[in-house]
Amino acid sequence: MVIAIAIGGWIHGYLPEDFLLQYAGADNIFAVPMAVIIGVPLYSNAAGTIPLISALIEKGMAAGTALALMMSITALSLPEMIILRKVMKPKLLATFIAILAVSITLTGYIFNLII
Repeated sequence: MVIAIAIGGWIHGYLPEDFLLQYAGADNIFAVPMAVIIGVPLYSNAAGTIPLISALIEKGMAAGTALALMMSITALSLPEMIILRKVMKPKLLATFIAILAVSITLTGYIFNLII
């Protein structure tokens, strides 16, 4: 959680606002899938991602994109998949990952349309 707070503080203080508006704004169609892909290697619980997501939204990231990033960090993280590999067969795990990735991406797009 401390690492997430530090990253959120760095984003809030040093990341240019134009950068996020250009690459993660609501008008970029690839922002949501990229957020999902970026969230996969990260690992945190929902409480640990809140400072990071808050800072990203304050800097101009679309709410749906930020939500997709938050959900992918908590649900699709690589460490989580390594743990699930021990209890799920590869085909079932691949189906689980595909359904989650599509669902998270669609949720991000829907929130970007609504908000």
